[in-house]
Amino acid sequence: MYAGDELTAIIERARQLDAAAFDALVERYSARLFGFLYRFTNQPEDAEDLVQEVFVRLVRTIRDYQHDGRFEPWLFRIAANLARDRVRRIGRSPTLASLDGPTPESDEESDGDAAGQAGGAAPDASLVDRESAVQLDRALARLSDPEREVILMRHYGEMSFADIAEVTSAPLGTVLARAHRALAKLRKWMEGGS
Repeated sequence: MYAGDELTAIIERARQLDAAAFDALVERYSARLFGFLYRFTNQPEDAEDLVQEVFVRLVRTIRDYQHDGRFEPWLFRIAANLARDRVRRIGRSPTLASLDGPTPESDEESDGDAAGQAGGAAPDASLVDRESAVQLDRALARLSDPEREVILMRHYGEMSFADIAEVTSAPLGTVLARAHRALAKLRKWMEGGS
């Protein structure tokens, strides 16, 4: 993670079109962007394309960006807008991917991690985990679009509520209320309530 001054320096170098600075930004944000976009689109190929498109837009617009400490919300706003446009263009509602879905890092690591975690687990633990993940996916899909976006940005984008408010152009109180309502609904639905 970059300290504020280090990120500011990287952004300033990127504004001068320094390739190493762009590499640093890709390294820092690509996994989080992929996680958010994958869960938003439920299509790993779409998520990969959108991450690339986010960074293409970054290269095209970085010279106009005035760094005021709000780089992350600016970047995630680009990602959210591109994802909404993609979903609208292909005419489908955003759906949710499995919580066990791919991430850029998980492709190589998942087999070893699963074997290590299953060592002391009950034989049916993996099945129970999968069923819980499917149940959570269904519950997330039942949320309104604004509630689901807040949950996805908070959990997969690892964003603060203030940053989410900026990305969604909603007041902080509205974002907090959406998160509170969404979590209450998820809790109810996960416990078997209708």
